[in-house]
Formats: sequence, structure tokens, C-alpha cells
Amino acid sequence: MLTTLFWISLGLIIFIYFGYPLTLWVISTFFPKRSQKDPIYPTVSIIIPAYNEEKDIKKTIENKLLLNYPKEKLLIFVVSDGSTDQTEAIVKSFQSQGVRLLTQSVRQGKTAALNTGAANTTGDIIVFSDANSLYDKDALLHLVQNFADPTIGYVTGKMVYINPDKSLVGDGCTAYMKYENYLRSLETWCGSIVGVDGGVDAIRRDLYVEMPSNALPDFLLPLHVVERGYRVVYEPKALLREQALSSGSDELSMRTRVALRAFDTLWTMRHLFNPFKYTLFSYQLLFHKLFRYTTGLLLIVLFLSNLFLVALNQPFFTIVFVLQVLFYCLALIGCFTEKRKRHFSFIYPLYYFCLLHYSSTVAFIRFLMGEKKATWEPRKG
Repeated sequence: MLTTLFWISLGLIIFIYFGYPLTLWVISTFFPKRSQKDPIYPTVSIIIPAYNEEKDIKKTIENKLLLNYPKEKLLIFVVSDGSTDQTEAIVKSFQSQGVRLLTQSVRQGKTAALNTGAANTTGDIIVFSDANSLYDKDALLHLVQNFADPTIGYVTGKMVYINPDKSLVGDGCTAYMKYENYLRSLETWCGSIVGVDGGVDAIRRDLYVEMPSNALPDFLLPLHVVERGYRVVYEPKALLREQALSSGSDELSMRTRVALRAFDTLWTMRHLFNPFKYTLFSYQLLFHKLFRYTTGLLLIVLFLSNLFLVALNQPFFTIVFVLQVLFYCLALIGCFTEKRKRHFSFIYPLYYFCLLHYSSTVAFIRFLMGEKKATWEPRKG
């Protein structure tokens, strides 16, 4: 029994991180799903949800006003989710430049703010930006050119994390996003991706659906698009720059919150796991999301089963157990030294890997206990 648990958990962990990308590479190489990209200029509405964002909102609005896109075809909506600082006053100072302020007097959360913004838009395409998201000047052009393909309903850009203080968490997050973006490139060539960056993504306006306030919008909305038969694709030339979080506790809190809402979304959209109807996408959803979010549980099973199997005095099990102990010791070193300015480069992926899966495991337990999360706090990075 313990041997079976050991091999199942080890095999799944290896497949999730290495086997799954390999299968995508094979499919995308021999059966690529090509997309049509042409210069087009549809009317675009950018929605920026904001809660107490006086620190960043001015710079973000200025960034959107300077985008390389026809001004007569661009509208900017800032939805204040019960802000109590100077956010709304700052937004009002841009009204003469066409920026519109929408308010939710009672704080309802980011998803509700997106619903409010979408209900007031008039453009062909809706673009979602966070209040601290700074776009590359041509990002919008690169996003919308994908909609020249009638099979595409949703497009996400490339998140680039800035880590000026060289923090361990920031380096780990940067490495993680490189891996995620590689997967998104492969998934795009296979058909659709299963996760997007909420700060730089776009949807056809007629595909937007109102979402529950506790939903994770940049996960649930793309799933609805796939459900309706459209593709969700990754556009690496549409660049977004955000500062990475530098504190492990802040990153842990954010990742736990995201994972909790992701589990709720997976349960709500569980019919998409039907391989007879959604074929390849159901496979992607299973390994890229469900199994990835539950990898922390697999790691626990692997460690505990390996611990008892060491008693068999078989060299293989002893070696694997020693490697696991070494792995977690190095991650702990990263945890205790994260405030230092210099680190061994091989430690930050180990530390961030553990932080990521600890947060998703905590979120899974909270999900089983029925916890839901609707509101959000501004990023501290």
C-alpha cells in the first residue's frame, strides 16, 4: 500500500511539471492550431477596478492614455469599489480626457467591480487592467489583433514582474511566471489556454457574462468563453509590467486567496472536465489546474510514504527521502533569509515552489470548509 502511494504521488508530481508540458509540445508540434492576426482597430473599453489605489492610479491612467491606439476608439473606466482614500478624486481629475469614474458605494470586491464596469461599456472589446498595471505602449494593439480571428474570444498578454530589490520571493515569482508563460505558448498552439493574467487581458464584449462576486474573474470568464466554443489565447507581445511582491507573507496571502477562488471556480465549472465533450481542454484543465493546485497534498503523501518505506532498507527509497529532506531544508533556508539582498540562485525556485504549494493546500482545506472570498486588498508590491 505504501509503495503504491509512493509511486502514484511521485509519478503524478513528475507528470504535472514535466510530462504535461511534453505532451503539449508533441501536440503543438505535430498538430498546431494556427491563429489569424491582422491589424484591426475595434472600439475598446478598458476597465480598471480600484480599491484605495491613490498610490498607483494616476500613473496607471496616464499609462493607458499614452497607449498607441486611436483615441476616438478608446474609453477608460475606473470602478471605485468603495474607496475611502483619494482614488476617486484622482480619477475625476482625468474626466476631461475621457476617463469615466464608476462607483460602488459599498465595497463588493473586484469581480463585482468588473461586472459594474462591463455593464457600462459600449466597445466591441473589453480590456481588463489592474490599478497598478503598466502596459507596454503597443500592448493594446497586440491584444486586439488576435480578434481578427473569429474563433478567438479571449486574449491574455504577458506578465513581466519587476523585482528591483532582488528579493527571494520576487525572483521566485519571476521564475514561476516564465514557466507559466511557456505553458501558455504551448497551450495556445494546442487550442486554448486555461489561465490568464487578469491585469492584461481582453474579451469580446458580447461574450462577457456577469459573475458571482466570489468568483476568480481571470479564471472563470475564460472558462465561459471556452464553454461557448471560442478559443482563449496567449499574446506574448502584449507586455504588462508589475512590481513583484517582496515579502513571503504577502505572497502567501495573495496565492492562498487566488487558489481558494480557483477551487470554487473549478467546482462551478466541473462539467468542463468531461473528455467526451471538451477533449483536449478537459485534459489541460485537469493537469494544469486541478492537479497543480493539489500538488501540495501529493507532496505530503510522497514524503510520509517515503518516510515509512525507508525502514525497508532499500537504497532507492533512502536516497529519495534524503533528497526530499535536502530540498525542504534549502527551502527553509530561503524562508529564513528572504530579507537578505543576496541569495544562492538555486534556492529561490525551491523556496517559491514550497510557498506556492503550501498556499494552495491551505486554500484547499478552506475550500472544503466552505470558505469564500469576495473582496481583495491592493497589491503591496
